[in-house]
Order: sequence, then structure tokens, then C-alpha cells
Amino acid sequence: MKPIVFLGDSRKRLKDFPDAARIDAGRALERVQRGLEPYDWKPMKGIGRGVREIRVRERSGAYRVIYVASVGEAVFVLHAFQKKTQKTAALDLEVARLRYKLIGDEHES
Repeated sequence: MKPIVFLGDSRKRLKDFPDAARIDAGRALERVQRGLEPYDWKPMKGIGRGVREIRVRERSGAYRVIYVASVGEAVFVLHAFQKKTQKTAALDLEVARLRYKLIGDEHES
């Protein structure tokens, strides 16, 4: 099983999800750790190669966890947030993009 590495405040943000959303996201991340795909995800090619977004829907809204599992020997959680509109906010995408660049730089050294 691959370890999970939370970048920036992604762990705190995930812990702040409502219980049901946090549990669903945790189960999805566990699947990724085991080399399986989450049940509801989409590629995030605009952020970087191999980056995916776990989609969690529950009564209080939509929640997202952006991660990459194809770099190094870990699952890197780049960002976790509640989605407020149909389109993902530019700030959330930029946070994930910057964190992806950090792990890319780290693994190229």
C-alpha cells in the first residue's frame, strides 16, 4: 500500500469536510493507496500529468480531493476543498498546480 503525503493544508481541509464526505473521500484515497481507482473521479490534465480529482457528493454539497499517485512511491494529496459552483474556482486549481510543481521539482532532483 502506498503511503499518503498531504501537501500544504490539504489534510486539515479534508478533516474539515462533513463526516459523510470525509469518510467517502477517505475510502476513495484508500482505494488509490491499494492501486485501485476511486469510484467517482476525473482526470485533471490542466494541473499536470497523472493528476486526478476525487468527486464526493453529499447533502451539504460537493467536495473534491485533487491527488497524484503516479509520481514517486506515494499518493500525494495536492488539495481538498468544497466546490461552491459548477466550475472549479481558479484559485483551487492554482493551489493544486503549484503543489504539483513542488513534488515534480522534488522528484527531479
